[in-house]
Amino acid sequence: MQFENLEAIIDFAVEKEKEAAEFYDGISEKEPFAGSKEMLKEFAAEERKHQALLEKFLTESVDKSVAEYKLKWITDIKRSNYVVEMEYTEGMAYNDLLMLAMQREEKALALYNELEKEVEDAEGKKLFQVLAQEEAKHKLFLETKYDDYMAKMGD
Repeated sequence: MQFENLEAIIDFAVEKEKEAAEFYDGISEKEPFAGSKEMLKEFAAEERKHQALLEKFLTESVDKSVAEYKLKWITDIKRSNYVVEMEYTEGMAYNDLLMLAMQREEKALALYNELEKEVEDAEGKKLFQVLAQEEAKHKLFLETKYDDYMAKMGD
Protein backbone atom coordinates (compact mmCIF):
# COMPACT_ATOMS: atom_id res chain seq x y z
CA MET A 1 0.00 0.00 0.00
CA GLN A 2 1.18 3.47 -0.81
CA PHE A 3 -0.13 6.56 0.96
CA GLU A 4 0.66 10.24 0.53
CA ASN A 5 0.74 11.04 4.24
CA LEU A 6 -0.47 10.08 7.70
CA GLU A 7 -3.88 11.64 7.09
CA ALA A 8 -4.40 9.41 4.05
CA ILE A 9 -3.50 6.35 6.13
CA ILE A 10 -5.95 7.38 8.86
CA ASP A 11 -8.69 8.09 6.30
CA PHE A 12 -8.17 4.63 4.81
CA ALA A 13 -8.37 2.99 8.25
CA VAL A 14 -11.53 4.97 9.09
CA GLU A 15 -13.19 3.69 5.93
CA LYS A 16 -12.25 0.10 6.82
CA GLU A 17 -13.77 0.52 10.29
CA LYS A 18 -16.95 1.99 8.81
CA GLU A 19 -17.19 -0.95 6.39
CA ALA A 20 -16.72 -3.42 9.25
CA ALA A 21 -19.39 -1.76 11.41
CA GLU A 22 -21.83 -1.68 8.49
CA PHE A 23 -21.12 -5.34 7.73
CA TYR A 24 -21.83 -6.45 11.31
CA ASP A 25 -24.91 -4.23 11.59
CA GLY A 26 -26.21 -5.47 8.25
CA ILE A 27 -25.90 -9.15 9.01
CA SER A 28 -27.23 -8.67 12.55
CA GLU A 29 -30.53 -7.64 10.99
CA LYS A 30 -30.68 -10.91 9.05
CA GLU A 31 -29.92 -13.17 11.99
CA PRO A 32 -32.93 -15.00 13.45
CA PHE A 33 -31.31 -15.78 16.81
CA ALA A 34 -31.15 -13.12 19.51
CA GLY A 35 -27.71 -14.26 20.74
CA SER A 36 -26.13 -13.99 17.31
CA LYS A 37 -27.88 -10.70 16.64
CA GLU A 38 -26.60 -9.21 19.91
CA MET A 39 -23.05 -10.47 19.37
CA LEU A 40 -22.93 -8.92 15.89
CA LYS A 41 -24.24 -5.58 17.18
CA GLU A 42 -21.48 -5.63 19.82
CA PHE A 43 -18.90 -6.20 17.08
CA ALA A 44 -20.31 -3.23 15.16
CA ALA A 45 -20.04 -1.07 18.29
CA GLU A 46 -16.39 -2.09 18.75
CA GLU A 47 -15.60 -1.14 15.17
CA ARG A 48 -17.22 2.26 15.74
CA LYS A 49 -14.99 2.79 18.78
CA HIS A 50 -11.98 2.16 16.58
CA GLN A 51 -13.36 4.59 14.00
CA ALA A 52 -13.79 7.25 16.69
CA LEU A 53 -10.20 6.77 17.91
CA LEU A 54 -8.90 7.22 14.39
CA GLU A 55 -11.04 10.30 13.71
CA LYS A 56 -10.03 11.85 17.03
CA PHE A 57 -6.38 11.28 16.15
CA LEU A 58 -6.83 13.45 13.05
CA THR A 59 -8.34 16.34 14.97
CA GLU A 60 -6.71 16.17 18.40
CA SER A 61 -3.70 13.87 18.01
CA VAL A 62 -3.37 10.81 20.21
CA ASP A 63 -6.18 10.05 22.64
CA LYS A 64 -5.24 9.77 26.33
CA SER A 65 -6.51 6.17 26.34
CA VAL A 66 -4.09 5.37 23.48
CA ALA A 67 -1.15 7.18 25.07
CA GLU A 68 -1.62 5.27 28.34
CA TYR A 69 -2.46 1.94 26.69
CA LYS A 70 -0.17 -0.86 27.86
CA LEU A 71 0.68 -3.15 24.98
CA LYS A 72 0.96 -6.86 25.81
CA TRP A 73 1.15 -10.10 23.89
CA ILE A 74 -2.23 -11.56 22.92
CA THR A 75 -2.35 -15.30 22.26
CA ASP A 76 -3.38 -16.35 18.77
CA ILE A 77 -5.05 -19.78 18.79
CA LYS A 78 -5.04 -19.61 14.95
CA ARG A 79 -8.46 -21.20 14.48
CA SER A 80 -9.24 -19.12 11.40
CA ASN A 81 -5.79 -19.37 9.83
CA TYR A 82 -6.37 -22.76 8.25
CA VAL A 83 -9.90 -22.67 6.90
CA VAL A 84 -11.28 -21.72 3.53
CA GLU A 85 -12.25 -18.07 3.13
CA MET A 86 -15.89 -17.65 4.13
CA GLU A 87 -18.66 -15.31 3.08
CA TYR A 88 -21.81 -14.55 5.01
CA THR A 89 -24.92 -16.44 4.03
CA GLU A 90 -28.22 -15.82 5.72
CA GLY A 91 -28.97 -18.48 8.31
CA MET A 92 -25.41 -19.79 8.50
CA ALA A 93 -24.58 -21.95 11.52
CA TYR A 94 -23.39 -20.21 14.68
CA ASN A 95 -19.92 -21.79 14.51
CA ASP A 96 -19.59 -20.60 10.91
CA LEU A 97 -20.64 -17.10 11.94
CA LEU A 98 -17.93 -17.14 14.61
CA MET A 99 -15.38 -18.36 12.06
CA LEU A 100 -16.36 -15.64 9.61
CA ALA A 101 -15.93 -12.99 12.31
CA MET A 102 -12.54 -14.50 13.26
CA GLN A 103 -11.39 -14.22 9.66
CA ARG A 104 -12.46 -10.59 9.53
CA GLU A 105 -10.64 -9.77 12.79
CA GLU A 106 -7.54 -11.57 11.53
CA LYS A 107 -7.56 -9.39 8.40
CA ALA A 108 -8.05 -6.23 10.46
CA LEU A 109 -5.13 -7.24 12.68
CA ALA A 110 -2.92 -7.78 9.63
CA LEU A 111 -4.04 -4.45 8.16
CA TYR A 112 -3.15 -2.50 11.29
CA ASN A 113 0.23 -4.21 11.48
CA GLU A 114 0.87 -3.15 7.86
CA LEU A 115 -0.37 0.41 8.42
CA GLU A 116 1.84 0.75 11.49
CA LYS A 117 4.84 0.07 9.24
CA GLU A 118 3.74 2.91 6.93
CA VAL A 119 3.74 5.48 9.73
CA GLU A 120 6.85 7.33 10.84
CA ASP A 121 5.23 9.39 13.59
CA ALA A 122 5.62 7.76 17.06
CA GLU A 123 2.07 8.64 18.12
CA GLY A 124 0.68 7.25 14.87
CA LYS A 125 2.67 4.05 15.33
CA LYS A 126 1.28 3.67 18.84
CA LEU A 127 -2.27 4.21 17.57
CA PHE A 128 -1.93 1.39 15.04
CA GLN A 129 -0.25 -0.88 17.58
CA VAL A 130 -3.19 -0.33 19.94
CA LEU A 131 -5.71 -1.00 17.19
CA ALA A 132 -3.83 -4.17 16.16
CA GLN A 133 -3.89 -5.36 19.75
CA GLU A 134 -7.60 -4.65 20.04
CA GLU A 135 -8.25 -6.72 16.91
CA ALA A 136 -6.07 -9.51 18.35
CA LYS A 137 -8.20 -9.44 21.51
CA HIS A 138 -11.38 -9.68 19.45
CA LYS A 139 -9.94 -12.62 17.51
CA LEU A 140 -8.95 -14.42 20.72
CA PHE A 141 -12.42 -13.81 22.17
CA LEU A 142 -13.99 -15.33 19.06
CA GLU A 143 -11.59 -18.26 18.99
CA THR A 144 -12.36 -19.04 22.62
CA LYS A 145 -16.10 -18.72 22.02
CA TYR A 146 -15.74 -21.03 19.01
CA ASP A 147 -13.80 -23.64 21.00
CA ASP A 148 -16.36 -23.52 23.82
CA TYR A 149 -19.24 -23.90 21.40
CA MET A 150 -17.63 -26.77 19.53
CA ALA A 151 -16.84 -28.55 22.82
CA LYS A 152 -20.51 -28.27 23.80
CA MET A 153 -21.44 -29.79 20.44
CA GLY A 154 -19.14 -32.73 21.13
CA ASP A 155 -16.36 -31.80 18.75
